[in-house]
Amino acid sequence: MTDTTTTQLGERMSETTGGDESTTGERVETLFDSSDETRASARVSTGAVAGNGTNAHRHVAESEPISALGGTDCEVLVAIPAYNEASTIGDVVEQAHEHADHILVVDDGSDDDTADSAATAGALVSEHVRNRGYGAALKTAFATARSVDAAHLVILDGDGQHDPADVPRLVAVQQETAANLVIGSRFIGDVTSNAPLYRQAGLTTINMLTNLSMGVVRADSRVSDTQSGFRAYDREAIATLAADPAIGDWMSASIDILYHAHHYDYEIEEVPIEVSYDVEDASTHAPVSHGVALVRNILKTIERERPLTALAVPGFSLTFGGLGFGYWAATNYVQSGTFPLGLALMAVFLTLMGIFACFTAIVLHSLSTYFENAGREGTPR
Repeated sequence: MTDTTTTQLGERMSETTGGDESTTGERVETLFDSSDETRASARVSTGAVAGNGTNAHRHVAESEPISALGGTDCEVLVAIPAYNEASTIGDVVEQAHEHADHILVVDDGSDDDTADSAATAGALVSEHVRNRGYGAALKTAFATARSVDAAHLVILDGDGQHDPADVPRLVAVQQETAANLVIGSRFIGDVTSNAPLYRQAGLTTINMLTNLSMGVVRADSRVSDTQSGFRAYDREAIATLAADPAIGDWMSASIDILYHAHHYDYEIEEVPIEVSYDVEDASTHAPVSHGVALVRNILKTIERERPLTALAVPGFSLTFGGLGFGYWAATNYVQSGTFPLGLALMAVFLTLMGIFACFTAIVLHSLSTYFENAGREGTPR
């Protein structure tokens, strides 16, 4: 048994018998092992809500795995990661239904009625039994989209900030350009943003650092909104992202996905969108801690993927700085006859730190190149 339970809720079916109406929602719970690859058991729980408001439940043991979307065509799958979004998720699902074949809500261990609200609105719901993070919810969406062979997977927020009416625009651009990834951007076109100034400043910084960490300098190649959660993925991107263990479980997943796309040389397009911040509980993440976590993740990635940029350049700077302090100390000693201990120590410290950083950069670059070549050829040599 495991800590991951996937709950799938099919669309509600209205049944009228003898003038009495009842609404039946089908709830499918699937228990996986720790790797989420082996299904241990499954059961169907059907709850009927009669006209008088009473509930009836029927549990049916199943020996075979249950797939609520198995065998169905899925051109556009809209997936909505949600955490405690009971007050808004229903409206978002109902609006998204007009623009997608199926709606998947990934309830990431919510404490409220997010799952029930989404199911009532007609969504397929996948539940995490505990809060595992935004990235984990995205990975569930990628895995589901791959399993149903969705042509387009569109991710949007469940708090009402994104307009589901923009879904067809992202899909249309993806179909026209064959882009692997289409991002809804708040910073291109004639879009006006009502985001607070501190948020805009933080996003600008994150965008700049993310593009630099990917080695993107030209303005026409930059991703203008690296933190947008409104994205469309094609089949190829879905397949590789579903299989990539490097995608993090938390908010840094948005940047991890861009690194993934950059690594696979995916085509990225952007579409201007408007995001509303005048919604209840628009963000559940403290902006300062969120920003610090993102910057830390970017710096770690730079160090891992681009060690020469992250360590060698600063290392050379430190080394030359140390030599400069050494020259200053020697000149001072010749002129005054007094040995400047402070300058000498600073010179030694900077020179050693610079040499160490350069040496580390060379080693990390060699290892990175080795493993990249080994991965490309299939096995290390």
